[in-house]
Amino acid sequence: MVLDKLSSSLKETLQKVAKAVFVDEKLVNELVKDIQKALLQSDVNVRMVFELTKAIKERFLKEEAPGAISKKEWLIKIVYEELVRFLGEEQGKIEIDPKKKPFKIMMVGLFGNGKTTTIGKLARFYAKRGYKVATIGLDVHRPAAPDQLEQISKSVNVACFVDKKEKKAIKIYEKFEKELSKFDIVLVDTAGRDALSDDLIKELNDINKKIKPHEKLLVIGADVGQTAESQAAKLHEACGVTGVIITKLDGTAKGGGALAACAVTGAKVKFIGVGEKPEDLEEFKPKNFVGRMLGMGDLEALLEKAKDAMTTEEAEDLGQKFLKGEFNLIDMYQQMEAMSKMGPLSKVMEMIPGMGQLKLPKEMLAGQEGKLKKWKYAMNSMTREELEDPETISGTRIERIARGAGVSTADVRDLVKQYRQSKKLVKMMKGGSMKDMGKMMQKFQGMKGMNFK
Repeated sequence: MVLDKLSSSLKETLQKVAKAVFVDEKLVNELVKDIQKALLQSDVNVRMVFELTKAIKERFLKEEAPGAISKKEWLIKIVYEELVRFLGEEQGKIEIDPKKKPFKIMMVGLFGNGKTTTIGKLARFYAKRGYKVATIGLDVHRPAAPDQLEQISKSVNVACFVDKKEKKAIKIYEKFEKELSKFDIVLVDTAGRDALSDDLIKELNDINKKIKPHEKLLVIGADVGQTAESQAAKLHEACGVTGVIITKLDGTAKGGGALAACAVTGAKVKFIGVGEKPEDLEEFKPKNFVGRMLGMGDLEALLEKAKDAMTTEEAEDLGQKFLKGEFNLIDMYQQMEAMSKMGPLSKVMEMIPGMGQLKLPKEMLAGQEGKLKKWKYAMNSMTREELEDPETISGTRIERIARGAGVSTADVRDLVKQYRQSKKLVKMMKGGSMKDMGKMMQKFQGMKGMNFK
């Protein structure tokens, strides 16, 4: 999960609300302290943290809850809305204007933030949406930059223009300008530095004036934390940054600081990098992002991920099938196979409403993709009755199934164990400690679609 520790802390905080007998000022004070602690541990600026929690407390104490919802639901709604506002509220979407061909997106940033890798991800993102995309390398300072851009562009099947001999960035652009006009979108890679310097700012200014890009995106690593604010401000001053892409959000505790700091500058976060693979880039939508962090799911992101794996109808049905509880081995395998095509199972599960609230065993989610092939062999050796009701499989049958499939008995036992764990999780969601929270999340899903102000 992106910002895993922050997400876990916020979920635990909401669980306290769900289990509380009374919702009063004492509970709100506890909630505020928990949120402050979670955000400060995620390297968010102290002043911003206290402004946020003050707003949550004041709203709950001063505003009247709409008649249709309880105090618990009202408090959760306030937390959700204030976190969304905290992270920028509205999505900073890039609108590709077909009249501006090629639509030029210039990438800027310091060394080590993943700028060139992000260009590859962004190229894939737009190519998958039907745009004809090209990249051009204007980093004339780092010797390996042209080769890296070529390799990354090739891996996502987009055209790449570089000149490994030329040492003037503007001359490289002029050399390929005519060819670039044939593309819908051109992604421009520029030089980085170890730190902001006068030379870097002058070079970016010159390139900016020559190319006149329609978007200027700052690529910044989540691990820089609160210093993201000063970097964004200075580069905005240098070339008029129109948006930010935050990388490495999957592996740092400082990500909350970077997200919040960028929101303060007014430079909208337009994309976030959530992994190392080319597909691990998402449009940043504060409402969806906060919903996922709080364990409320993100069906919009789930459907987006599912486009390459299945039809829209199948994707919409995925969450319901998994949570229904009336599934057999074939159903479970088909669901897991489809989900594995959409990325790591743990990332997919957090997008399904309700599933983000569960503390799923890591061993259950880790390495499922590699097991699917062996499981399919095992299932081919089972009878129809065993596939429909795995509880009928005895120890003797496990040995015979393994021999017939050419897999180990441990593989077959692992499959049956997976099935039983899945059933157990569904039961846990339908009752017990998850019952109150599950109901609240369901109600909240409906509330999110309403225009509360």
